[in-house]
Amino acid sequence: MFKLQVQDDEQDHRVWHDVMGADGKVLLFTEEPEARAKLQQLYPVWVGLERYSAGPKRTRVIRVYGHDDDDEER
Repeated sequence: MFKLQVQDDEQDHRVWHDVMGADGKVLLFTEEPEARAKLQQLYPVWVGLERYSAGPKRTRVIRVYGHDDDDEER
């Protein structure tokens, strides 16, 4: 599983926030390319600036460990 995070305050590089969906829950994705596409859709300017090193890193896709649907079936 993967989730999106953004850094709202470019002055404090330690604080990252999960991106929430319309339902108020953390957006989770099973595939990394799917997560990166959604990040690009939601934050096109920030992602574009990062791609060309024109600003600080303010978005990221991270792997979420500890959640596996297969374990729930056992």
